[in-house]
Amino acid sequence: MAAVSNLLSEDQFRCSICLDVFTDPVSTPCGHNFCKNCITRHWNTADRCQCPLCKETFTTRPDLRVNTLFSEMVAQFRQSVQQKSSSSSSKQQVSKPGKVPCDVCTGTKLKALKSCLVCLTSYCETHLEPHLTMPGLKRHQLIDPVENLEYRICTKHDKPLELFCKTDQTCVCTLCPVSDHKMHDVVPLREEYEGKKVKLEAEIQQMIQERRLKIQEIEQSVNLSVKDAKKEIAEGVQVFMALKESVERSLDEFIKTIEKKQKTTQKQAEVFIKELEQEISELKKRSSEVEQLSRSEDHLHLLQSVQSLKAAPPTKDWTQVRVRPSYKGTVVRAVSQLVDTLRKEMKKPLDTELKRVQQYAVDVTLDPDTAHPALILSDDGKQVEHGDGWKNLSDNPERFSVCAYVLGKQNFCSGRFYFEVQVKGKPTWSLGVVRESINRKREITLSPQNGGWTIFFHENEYVALDAPPVSLSLKSRPQKVGVFVDYEEGLVSFYDKDAAALIYSFTGCSFTEKLFPFFNPCRLNFGKNTAPLVILTFNKTDLEDHETQSSQSSTGAVVGKGGLSSEI
Repeated sequence: MAAVSNLLSEDQFRCSICLDVFTDPVSTPCGHNFCKNCITRHWNTADRCQCPLCKETFTTRPDLRVNTLFSEMVAQFRQSVQQKSSSSSSKQQVSKPGKVPCDVCTGTKLKALKSCLVCLTSYCETHLEPHLTMPGLKRHQLIDPVENLEYRICTKHDKPLELFCKTDQTCVCTLCPVSDHKMHDVVPLREEYEGKKVKLEAEIQQMIQERRLKIQEIEQSVNLSVKDAKKEIAEGVQVFMALKESVERSLDEFIKTIEKKQKTTQKQAEVFIKELEQEISELKKRSSEVEQLSRSEDHLHLLQSVQSLKAAPPTKDWTQVRVRPSYKGTVVRAVSQLVDTLRKEMKKPLDTELKRVQQYAVDVTLDPDTAHPALILSDDGKQVEHGDGWKNLSDNPERFSVCAYVLGKQNFCSGRFYFEVQVKGKPTWSLGVVRESINRKREITLSPQNGGWTIFFHENEYVALDAPPVSLSLKSRPQKVGVFVDYEEGLVSFYDKDAAALIYSFTGCSFTEKLFPFFNPCRLNFGKNTAPLVILTFNKTDLEDHETQSSQSSTGAVVGKGGLSSEI
């Protein structure tokens, strides 16, 4: 039997359907052998009952019988294959977790070398051999081993997905363009793959380039940060050295003042002591005279002498004389002078900071197309106040219909900009910047989430409308408020212009839209809030200087003065 099996080729012991060694081989009436399950499954899914090899058609499904002799030969061949497989398994790599296993191996699963898109099976080195030697199997498409091969088959036509429909952006088989994808733009998978690969590689290279540019930008920011840090340290050292000198000077003046008062007190005490000693000497002299008189027996002479003693210069009344040096208020005055000095020194960096942001000043005017009907705008577009009634205005998409707000004509999509608003005489107001898409037709709560970065003043209370709102404590009531925005930095800051003091800063903002200056003069409040919000105008020189700086720092957006969009 072994000799006979050795005379037969290895291909003769493999089922032409599953391409594996026969399992329960049976014969058809035409004389061909198949695995019992393979031929049964084939006939169950086929339209006609015919032999898969010779195509002989049977009118009725024939009875399948086991070829006993051939079955024994297959069993012997299987045993020899298993022996070869066990001897070569040490040379082949056993499949590990995460690797694609061979679908044919029984027992220990070896690592698959290839997957067949026609057979939908993954093969190790041993079981792949028929696909490399048999002429019929050489035409099958082999790929690097992958899992879930069933997903590579068209569920409708049971054919490999070899085409790509550009119309529906999906993989299809060769029969799909005839049915569901008729008249669609269909190309081979390789062609679509090559196009997608080129596009993907270009996108990846672009992303790499963008990130390299971002690295350069961050490095430049770090360099600027180092310079700013050194500058800040230098200014801080200057301030604290001035403070130190002021403290030392105040301490020296304090000590000199105390010592001067002490010397004055000491001199005064010495004068008092000298006078007292002189009076004591005089009194001792009189005491001696009285003692001498007391020894005399001449009473008349005694009485006459007493009268002469009374006529002598009277002694000074010392009951109200005090030597109490007054140092009260000296320390308070010294500390007060020190505080004044400290305030002046601390105000210098704030003055510098305000001057820095004022370099980005822009000329802002009000946009009447955005103004709520209850607002009154000046002819030059620089003032806004709340009126008694509503004007009859067209309800265009840009206009605020519910909230009495108005925006500036100018919009900003990059760079830095600064503008100032006079709020003098107003007990209630709100201002800042908002994004272009802010809701203009409904009641809104101003916050960064809703597209607004603003501060609000009402009845001596200042609030930054952040999330959550932040109550602000200001030493003085601002008359002019400056608004500064750094688009790329995500910063919105408010300044008390006259005090050169920072009121509040929104930091870490993410701007993706155009920003507009925002103004809310608030209701009249029974005539108490009639003063307008006034946009201050900067002189031409300031704006020209800023235009030069802005053009030098432009990031590619269409900008005018100070990062100002030309769409006005």
